Amino acid sequence: MTKKISRRAALGLAGGVAVGAATIGLSTADAARRGKGDGKGDGKGDGAGGAQPRAAGPWVRLAVVTANIGRKHLDQREAAITAVRHQSDGTPPMVGWQEIGEGPNDTGEPSMIRQHFGDQYTHMFLNDPQSPREPISVPRPWTVVGHTNVFVHEGIADITPPRWINEVVVQHETMPDLQFVIMNTHYIARAYVGPQRDDLKPYWNHHHDVHAQRVLERHQNQHLPVIWTADTNRNDYGTATGWQAEGAAFGSGLDRVDWLTTNKVDIELLNTNIVPMHVDDDHNAKVAIFRIRLAA
Repeated sequence: MTKKISRRAALGLAGGVAVGAATIGLSTADAARRGKGDGKGDGKGDGAGGAQPRAAGPWVRLAVVTANIGRKHLDQREAAITAVRHQSDGTPPMVGWQEIGEGPNDTGEPSMIRQHFGDQYTHMFLNDPQSPREPISVPRPWTVVGHTNVFVHEGIADITPPRWINEVVVQHETMPDLQFVIMNTHYIARAYVGPQRDDLKPYWNHHHDVHAQRVLERHQNQHLPVIWTADTNRNDYGTATGWQAEGAAFGSGLDRVDWLTTNKVDIELLNTNIVPMHVDDDHNAKVAIFRIRLAA
């Protein structure tokens, strides 16, 4: 049995969130009104200011994948993981996974990921005691320079495990000023998709609030670009922040890749792709091909 919670009560669920709305000083609606940090909605953020003019850096190709491994066809998992690693663009992808090890007594997927992705990867949160279901796989030439996980809400028996947002700060190994945050998360099901339940909507809404807060904290307060992956469990999701300049690689479907850049980094979406995984009727891997560079 799930007890219904009010919107106000839901905001108290994430007591473990390090940076809440009061610290950031912006609600999602406020952020949408103010635009991208400078009040013009150009997506460039506040920046640190005072830097001398410089030439733009070289473009770096970046493939970002969101991949829900699913629980319906477990015999297809290993082939699906291999397909994600060798997605058709050929660029070693940065992957935000969902539902890793989420089945009962299921421990096989982390070893499959390590085996098929190889030693050019760092896998963050893959065996984390709190948030192992949404790990992030980071390929060279990107190196991990920081990470955190943010609690969203508790689990509900027979409905959902505890929900978290995993965050990793990466930098290019030969251009250390080229940094961004990759976030990954998985929203609760059955609030806005499938056989919907009104008593689950406050949990989903709260997750969206925390997600927006985390993107804004990284972007506005830490002046870092953000790329996020997620199974949003909502076909008409929109964006995390509501800002006009938050880019969306996919405008529909449950699985999303979005980004929000700053005045220090240029990010351009070049192409998108779908990788069939055959693990779940509702999910295939979605691939966003970007190019990224230090801005002039």
